[in-house]
Amino acid sequence: MKPVLEFSSITKTFPGVKALDSVSFSINTGQVHGLIGENGSGKSTLLKIMSGAYHANEGHVVLRGEVQDFRTTRHAIQAGIALIYQELNLVPEMTVAENLLLGQFPTRRLGFIDFKKLYGTAGKQLENVLDGVNPRAKVKNLSIGQRQMVEIAKALLQDADIIAFDEPTSSLSDKEVQRLFEIIKELRNEGKAIIYVSHRMEEIFEICDQVTVFRDGERVATYTDMVEVNHDILVSKMVGRNIENVYSYRPRPLGETVLEVKNLSGEKIPNPVNFELKEGEILGFFGLVGAGRSEVMRLLYGADKKKSGEIEFKGRKLDINGPMDAIEEGIVLLPEDRKFEGIIPIRNVNENINISCRRHHNRLKIFLNNKWEANNAKKFVDTLSIRTPSINQRVGNLSGGNQQKIILARWLSEDVSVLLMDEPTRGIDVGTKNEIYNLMYNLTEEGKSIICISSDLPEVMGVSDRLIVMRDGEIVGSLNRDEMNEETIIRLALANTMENGSAPQANDDKLKN
Repeated sequence: MKPVLEFSSITKTFPGVKALDSVSFSINTGQVHGLIGENGSGKSTLLKIMSGAYHANEGHVVLRGEVQDFRTTRHAIQAGIALIYQELNLVPEMTVAENLLLGQFPTRRLGFIDFKKLYGTAGKQLENVLDGVNPRAKVKNLSIGQRQMVEIAKALLQDADIIAFDEPTSSLSDKEVQRLFEIIKELRNEGKAIIYVSHRMEEIFEICDQVTVFRDGERVATYTDMVEVNHDILVSKMVGRNIENVYSYRPRPLGETVLEVKNLSGEKIPNPVNFELKEGEILGFFGLVGAGRSEVMRLLYGADKKKSGEIEFKGRKLDINGPMDAIEEGIVLLPEDRKFEGIIPIRNVNENINISCRRHHNRLKIFLNNKWEANNAKKFVDTLSIRTPSINQRVGNLSGGNQQKIILARWLSEDVSVLLMDEPTRGIDVGTKNEIYNLMYNLTEEGKSIICISSDLPEVMGVSDRLIVMRDGEIVGSLNRDEMNEETIIRLALANTMENGSAPQANDDKLKN
């Protein structure tokens, strides 16, 4: 089978780091080719070279037998290449339809936009990808999963021959994932060439015909037959070592209650919720998409306005009317959407780490203390193993795992007691996940407390001392560690949709244990 796309000795360097080192392999038509590797291994950089966003220092891209020199993404699109980025590239204030057809609005005479045709075309495309989304809805009002599906629909409108998906399922529900896989299989059957990047091994084995492994900017292996390879082989190739147990739960004594939530409700959480958090505890929150987990954290953090309820912290009633109130009390949030709510991509590592604590360390409350800030940033780069050529590197150029560590470093620069971690390992490779878990345990051993939201059931079971399950905006169960098993948790999360049997009921007493 003749390849439609070839990467030939691709090398890409950034200041202080070689992102890709003489990478060569090929992509065939009518196949799904998986790319795996740790964060920072070079996968996304290669895709950006393919799509014209970056330009290689050495080597070249060969498309249909001809050497290409894409200088812009527009050139790559015109050549039939579409890339769906891991970090979403939608305009929040525009409608779904406007985002789908951005740059190619249909027009009437005199150049006016033909909105009837715009919304009609967008509606048809959405029917093929995502049911139930109004093309007139603003993107900012959609869930992250819905935004991801809009991004996919936008790419498919290009009618490209080569389509690359970069971590497309990191924020999708199970239903959306299955629909995406159906779309990919349909595209493969049409003879399209698909590149599929994912950290989720089960997806690689389910959807891919071939797989290439990256490590430290190099291609370390390509398997042209998935029968040749298994999970352990791929992980070993990715990280260069064996990872026996990625979670490595650490039993440890827990302290007294530090946070007590009583009858908390808001616009998106109409039914009051109650729970407690102990000193040094990792309290997991699990539920399906739309269960209300993130909404509860936003109420705690003051990002959303509460309608009722009390929050007691170390025996004191708190009056949290906004995030600054929560931060002053030592309660901080690592948001689910890193790009829009966490990092400032165009600013550097130093600025991103220190932006929240400048008010405490500037001179005379007027001048920035540049020396203190540089030392603080360097300290966390070392202690959190943030992979960056320098503290002056733009955060947008770093991998998702390193971006997550930078957000964590920002809050650890403050005097924090409670960390609300919403999908802390979303889009992060297995090796960096292990580092994040170890950091979480280290923090709890220092007396800090963590609430961890995760859609990854093995993850939230693996790291949590106690687990709260939510469904339809309500807490429906609380499980101690020795009570956690997948069947019980799933039955709680799905109780209203299960046809047979009854789900375990919530135990109000255990919410305080």
